[in-house]
Amino acid sequence: MPTDIEWTTLITYLGGKNDAGGKLKETRTIHWKSPNTGATNESGFTALPSGSRATNGSFHFVGEGGTCWSSMEYDASNAWFRSLTYNYSTLTNFYGRKQVGWSVRCLKD
Repeated sequence: MPTDIEWTTLITYLGGKNDAGGKLKETRTIHWKSPNTGATNESGFTALPSGSRATNGSFHFVGEGGTCWSSMEYDASNAWFRSLTYNYSTLTNFYGRKQVGWSVRCLKD
């Protein structure tokens, strides 16, 4: 999984956090809820809106957003992640509970 530094490197390469999300997202609205703001997939990554899995096993936000873990902890219970949504082209940085299920972006060293 990428570190926060690796996420930051990718975001910088894609032109900053305000545009990076759109350049990672799959285009059109086959999987993403409309309007899928800023989606160009210029990176070729084709990010999909996988949503999240709650601690009780239920799924939420499928079609609306996609979130990928970072390998960086915030504290013992939380870790950093990056998030995309259908209505923004940004790639945002938050931390959340480790028990929540989000996607993983694998890197090859």
